[in-house]
Amino acid sequence: MARKFTGAFTQQAALPAEAMQAAMSVLESGRLHRYNLLPGETGDVAALEAEYRDWQGSSYCLAVTSGGQALQIAMRACGVEPGDVVLTNAFTLAPVPGAIAAVSGRAALVEINENLRLDLGDLERKIARTSARFLLLSHMRGHLCDMEALMRICDSAGITVIEDCAHTMGARWNGKRSGNFGKAACFSTQTYKHMNSGEGGFLTTDDAGIAARATILSGSYMLYERHGAGPVPGTFAEARYQMPNCSARMDALRAAILRPQLARIEESISAWNALYAATDQGLAISDRIKTIARPAAETPVGSSIQFRLPGFGAAQCQALLAAAAKRGVELKWFGGSEPVGFTSAHQSWRYMDAQLLPRTDSVLATLFDMRLPLTFSTGDCAFISELICEAVDEVTS
Repeated sequence: MARKFTGAFTQQAALPAEAMQAAMSVLESGRLHRYNLLPGETGDVAALEAEYRDWQGSSYCLAVTSGGQALQIAMRACGVEPGDVVLTNAFTLAPVPGAIAAVSGRAALVEINENLRLDLGDLERKIARTSARFLLLSHMRGHLCDMEALMRICDSAGITVIEDCAHTMGARWNGKRSGNFGKAACFSTQTYKHMNSGEGGFLTTDDAGIAARATILSGSYMLYERHGAGPVPGTFAEARYQMPNCSARMDALRAAILRPQLARIEESISAWNALYAATDQGLAISDRIKTIARPAAETPVGSSIQFRLPGFGAAQCQALLAAAAKRGVELKWFGGSEPVGFTSAHQSWRYMDAQLLPRTDSVLATLFDMRLPLTFSTGDCAFISELICEAVDEVTS
């Protein structure tokens, strides 16, 4: 009988007691809309925007309903127009090309390498081939590419970079926070991200014009002065007439439960990285499993982990899913021919032009993914790694 892990891979940590108290206070007030405030009151959403701006180290911060809405708003605020080509990673999650489609852009996918990072050589080729002016850079599953090299390429070519930091809240490249390289950055507070409000997100930028346009797009009406981390009122002189209202405001309840989580996010980052390290070390014992290399310049946030099984065929990958499940381990596989849950690949995004991406396809064919919730211990992760190694041995014996 195979040994079995009995924990739940989708069970997130309970919210802090202060978050529950803050939520109750908002519910008792009945004033959940961000602008439904008493005279002189700041409100939880504006307070959260200021706190997140200060923690991120950006000039401006806008709280919105989701990371996906932040992506759409950021692109429009940065000047993406219908028909514009927007470069993005060939390996990402569906909301990224979905956001490009939602603003009527045309996605052009850039290959990744074996360590799941953007292939900078292919980026240069795609810039030359498409004459694109925008890159929506997805730090997919928490992996940062060489950000200095990327920005040199993009700055030289006149490419506006928008960072999708849904998986890298708090990560750094050579000490600089993810999100502080491009013109704008987008973050998610969906349940499986680094802070949990069910749904939610942030847009940060150092550009006052982008911040003003994004604020109007989010649905501020003419109440932009009530934001906690926005530009001065005069910055809105044109944006308030030019930008449509897309009703993507964060509400007070979500903001109230996020503020205590932000106050302890550094502790959470340390805990995630301990879980990642324990899992990575355990998987590295197997000579069949290829773990993902981390550059010395990267300070990651390891809330999920990926590994590859080079040489495995599709049938073996399917067999591994079953062998791991038998042991209580919930793996996801990015190489399936049909989308399952969040693991869709570019062939499933049929709302955009089909593209040839042989290197990415080769990587995804044997790529596995696993969440590491903070409800796990390092001991749990070491045991899970043992079980995965056992499952691999079973499939290959």
